[in-house]
Amino acid sequence: MPRSHGFRRKTRSLLTSKSTGRGLTALLRQYKVNDKVVINIDASQVKGMPHRRFQGLVGVVKEVGRRTLTVDVKVGGKTKRVIARLEHVKPHIEEKSQ
Repeated sequence: MPRSHGFRRKTRSLLTSKSTGRGLTALLRQYKVNDKVVINIDASQVKGMPHRRFQGLVGVVKEVGRRTLTVDVKVGGKTKRVIARLEHVKPHIEEKSQ
């Protein structure tokens, strides 16, 4: 049988569905342009899932849609544009150094 090279290949531990505890608040959160967000893939929601290479990366919101966000993410020396649904994004909380 030929080996599969699908979209979710080698993601057994990365995309296992943990009890995320996310409720309606994650979907109702309002994002604005230039907000910093973290791409945190929710494995239980397949629609609008970004590629696994963007898991855990911080990006800047460039466009806000009804159900999606367009996020610019720095990967290596390039800036990639990722379109993800609200379930796969959470706000970035910057720690303040004293």
